[in-house]
Amino acid sequence: MSPLDAARDRLVFALDVADEDRARALVTELRDSVGTFKVGLELLLRGGMELARRITDGSALFIDAKLHDVPATVERATAQIVGAGLPVRFITVHEPVSAAVRGAAGRAGILRVTVLTSQPADARGEAALTETVVARAVEAQRDGAAGIVCSPRELRAVRAVLPSFPCVTPGVRPAWASVDGDDQRRTATASEAIRDGASCIVVGRPIRDARVPRDAARRVLEEIAEAAGASPSARA
Repeated sequence: MSPLDAARDRLVFALDVADEDRARALVTELRDSVGTFKVGLELLLRGGMELARRITDGSALFIDAKLHDVPATVERATAQIVGAGLPVRFITVHEPVSAAVRGAAGRAGILRVTVLTSQPADARGEAALTETVVARAVEAQRDGAAGIVCSPRELRAVRAVLPSFPCVTPGVRPAWASVDGDDQRRTATASEAIRDGASCIVVGRPIRDARVPRDAARRVLEEIAEAAGASPSARA
């Protein structure tokens, strides 16, 4: 596998658009550059898994449902997602993780959301937030998750405790990308995230809003490949 092919497997593109035609056009343009397409609440509430099927047409999916409910509901909801028969790579859950793992039955990896990247540190400071992320990562591994979602800022701390547990990392902002109007607070470049231990990175706006999204995705792939060559990390 070439470095760029390996990098492609580590790039998740966030399909954070409201329009089905726009989402389908982005998938068509980016299919050769992106390993997995993340479908979030905006599109899921518009058309559910059937819409995901139409817009991604066989591509690997990251269903960013962020499930959080009583165990029976989370288990059944996860079973519904994998029961749609699509190539779902990841499903996000706040908790309970063990219920989601049961519902997925090995047909998708459950990722525990630790702390949202939009959330700033509270009065206790950055160290306390990092401690929370690490504690939730340890719980996620214990409960059978395939990995966690955490910001780039906590990667080193998680890696110190869980050297090989997969970390999927949003909040990635290439140095060349604009951050105007961005609601992400704890961010890093693609190179920084990979070097600090990200297994996969999630990129949305810097690719989506580029003049030529395919070219932007290619630049991110090159950053991943270069950083991975310098400091390989675990893969999800």
